[in-house]
Amino acid sequence: MKRPQFLKRAALKRVRLPRRRTVRRVLIAVTLIVVVPVVAAAGALRASYAGVPADDAVTRGRDAVWLGHAWVDGRRTDKDLAGLKRRLDGTGVRDLYVHAGPLEQDGTLPASAYRGARRLLDAVHRELPGVRVQAWLGNVVAPDKPGGLRLDRVRTRDAVVASSVQVMKAGFEGVHLDVEPVRDGNRDFLTLLGALRPAVRSAGGVLSVAAQQIDPLPSMHSASRAFGSPKWWSQAYFAKVARRTDQIAVMSYDTALPWESLYGGYVAQQTRLALEATPSGTDLLMGLPFFHTEDMGHHGFAETAEAALRGARLGLTREDRHRERFGLALYVDFAATDDDWRAYRKGWGIRR
Repeated sequence: MKRPQFLKRAALKRVRLPRRRTVRRVLIAVTLIVVVPVVAAAGALRASYAGVPADDAVTRGRDAVWLGHAWVDGRRTDKDLAGLKRRLDGTGVRDLYVHAGPLEQDGTLPASAYRGARRLLDAVHRELPGVRVQAWLGNVVAPDKPGGLRLDRVRTRDAVVASSVQVMKAGFEGVHLDVEPVRDGNRDFLTLLGALRPAVRSAGGVLSVAAQQIDPLPSMHSASRAFGSPKWWSQAYFAKVARRTDQIAVMSYDTALPWESLYGGYVAQQTRLALEATPSGTDLLMGLPFFHTEDMGHHGFAETAEAALRGARLGLTREDRHRERFGLALYVDFAATDDDWRAYRKGWGIRR
């Protein structure tokens, strides 16, 4: 017998209602799993940005600035150096990371890449006595970046060491190594540093390394690895890298955070974590964004020099207020604005 139409509608309702409840429950569960931790994390970062930095949480005279390739390929002139001298006058900048690469895929470095280095080195020693010039060497790393350095190959690692000795012989006073991304736990990178540091030191220089950020949450590096991102290092791996260097500079930018308060709190947190992991004999520098690009990973209106500087001061105040081997690294000279330099001078000051 044919069922009445209203009975069909009633049957449909009986079938659909549980499905709707199930979907609603799933949405609520997803919200609790995803949104609530995000809100909690945002609240924690805002709290990290609160408070007042200590009056003596200022420059220790161990700051650095990344300089572009134009300083060694002839594009920068004596007039530019005079301008840089004015910028640095009275600040705590001790190191210049001058881009002298990039390294070739096999780890070698053609001398033509830094053909104007001698002229720059002589001028800096004349105009900026006491300031060291380090050769900024780097490249992307395979397999995350196709065509990059294969750190798993002994020949490549040996070539990187040889290239570093090469720039030391050219007159540089240190090597600033910036190869990325390096996945958390990468033993080949540690092996490279183990060979590189004594080679640079024997040539009379210091080894500096640009470091990735530390897990903002427990096991974040493991979770990010599952999604194909090698962005974060565990605190334990950061410590292993720091022990193999004379100076470690945290690239504490490109966070994708949308507000200054969150970003500043994040830098405060990163500073605390890095201070915990860095040996007392290694210089720790926190990166300051002196660039203003807009993309998915970096919002210039949020990642300001002022917010990063305040965050670094707060982290220093809370974790290791009297640590001497601490500074800021300014990235990068050719993108910096007057406001960036003013924020650095005003916020970081000169310790009398």
